[in-house]
Amino acid sequence: MPEITRDEVAHLADLARIDLDAAELDHLAPQLSVILESVASISEVASEDVPPTSHPLPLTNVFREDVAQPCLTAEQALAMAPEVDQQRFSVPRILGDEQ
Repeated sequence: MPEITRDEVAHLADLARIDLDAAELDHLAPQLSVILESVASISEVASEDVPPTSHPLPLTNVFREDVAQPCLTAEQALAMAPEVDQQRFSVPRILGDEQ
């Protein structure tokens, strides 16, 4: 049974920059041990003749073919714009000078 100690939890919390007090360390160590035990039990079930998969059923791409088609010219696209500045759409500023 994989077990994680209180000191290992403290080390992991330090790496993750999480400040845990003594009571939290005592509470989390057994919970993390249960998680490790669950993961270990799953790896015992896995067989070498079963390939690892991310989905139980095979996935098929359902997207349409990418076919190039004629599009608007810059003048056509900007023709109905409320404001244009140097062949670009002009929009209100949303970020202040701090950016």
